[in-house]
Amino acid sequence: MNNYALFTKSIALDELGIKNASIHYQLSANELHDLTIQSGQGIENSTGALAINTGTFTGRSPQDRFIVKDNITEDKVWWGNVNIPFESDTFDALLKKVTAYLSNKEVFVRDTFVCADPNYKLNVRVITETAWANLFCLNMFLRPTKNELYDFEPEWTVICAPNFKADPTVDGTRQENFAILDFTKKIALIGGTGYTGEMKKGIFSALNFILPVYKNTLPMHCSANVGENGDTAIFFGLSGTGKTTLSADPNRKLIGDDEHGWTDENTVFNFEGGCYAKVVNLSEENEPDIFRAIKKGAILENVVFKEGTNEVDFQDVSITPNTRVSYPIYHIDNIQQNSIGENPKNIFFLTADSFGIIPPISKLTPGQAAYHFISGYTAKVAGTEAGVTEPQPNFSACFGAPFMPLHPTKYAEMLSKKMKDADVKVWLINTGWTGGPYGIGSRMKLKYTRAMITAALNGELDHVAYENHEVFGIAKPQSCPNVPSEILNPRNTWEDPELYDKKAIELAQKFKANFEKFSAYANDEIMAGAPIV
Repeated sequence: MNNYALFTKSIALDELGIKNASIHYQLSANELHDLTIQSGQGIENSTGALAINTGTFTGRSPQDRFIVKDNITEDKVWWGNVNIPFESDTFDALLKKVTAYLSNKEVFVRDTFVCADPNYKLNVRVITETAWANLFCLNMFLRPTKNELYDFEPEWTVICAPNFKADPTVDGTRQENFAILDFTKKIALIGGTGYTGEMKKGIFSALNFILPVYKNTLPMHCSANVGENGDTAIFFGLSGTGKTTLSADPNRKLIGDDEHGWTDENTVFNFEGGCYAKVVNLSEENEPDIFRAIKKGAILENVVFKEGTNEVDFQDVSITPNTRVSYPIYHIDNIQQNSIGENPKNIFFLTADSFGIIPPISKLTPGQAAYHFISGYTAKVAGTEAGVTEPQPNFSACFGAPFMPLHPTKYAEMLSKKMKDADVKVWLINTGWTGGPYGIGSRMKLKYTRAMITAALNGELDHVAYENHEVFGIAKPQSCPNVPSEILNPRNTWEDPELYDKKAIELAQKFKANFEKFSAYANDEIMAGAPIV
């Protein structure tokens, strides 16, 4: 573990407007852990990890994420409900209020960088109001050496003040909380929310603009690992689809669990230095790497302890279903030390289809791959959000629309070209329901999903028979090692196959309705990847 307890450097924040602050610079994980407990803001759990509560917000607030509209962004950003414009003058005024709020207070400053490939490294300074938020950034961003810190100059700055509340009538926000990117000032400004994911996703959103616009590099909301022979695999997926779980493979080295870049130099590199995993229903049996990573230095968010103990009850979602843990990547034993891999051989699109329609594994043509990438489908399960009483489709372009400043087709075009140039195999994996929809069927067993992915990686599905899905047109293998053949065709798992056909058509129609806003930008090959209805 990098420990900066003995590192001293004079840091001034006056240029930002933060004056007379008591600055804690580059504290070690142990120091930040202890300060959080001493302040009454956290508790140490039975494995030594720090458990904290993020307050009112236990997840991101997409409607309160803004991008400053200026000369850099005006003609490039895809403005709308995802990328909401914010006036430059209004941002300046709000920044001044936040920095005045942090003046004369204790603040925690951390110098980090993102992008493991040295050719793309971006220096990031993080200024936080709380010690535990600073520990989160120590876990999640890349950690400079002491020598790198001596001449460190920040290129981007994250300012996080969860206890500052905006006044929407004056400050231009929707409500008290906000997360705003200014590409001219190179600042990510966060206030009114303690949810730590806003910091990491703020920098991810910035990279999703910087890398394709200035570096011709594809940013990806994906996990990645590498096999013994150097073959890289990429896993795209929205939250809850298994991105972190499935990339933590004991037989493959983890590159990273969430955010990566794919370069023209035929490399894939991790943006981060840590993992941010969901822990709902976590068990050592099913997810041993994540379970064992929860130790001193890790931060648990919004978990509940078993009564009378400091042992986490991973089944208790009374605070939120979005219980999480952040930990430095070296808490995982089997990692790719430089966090860089070569061109991928296989790409997996993960969906948790709670309708029970999508096959558990299918092979995609280039057109289908582009179509499903732009669609970014998964499904919300009843009970996970207020008002959700039955499964609902959830489409998030490029499997990460909330973090994509450019038009989705920009990322899709880059991905399609790279997939063709590298001759990548693309697979659609349903980690959701089989035997019927949520409430009737059951969740696909993790051991079967792992077996299917392993078979694809090992080339064992290259010579089996396939048949095309009647509605979606995707190729379903008719056999797979260590997987019962009857589950490979979802129609066969339903008690009423005709009802399956009806529901499959309904889901396909939702795909098509969602894609209408992209169809004018899609070529014939992509449109040929649409469902057949």
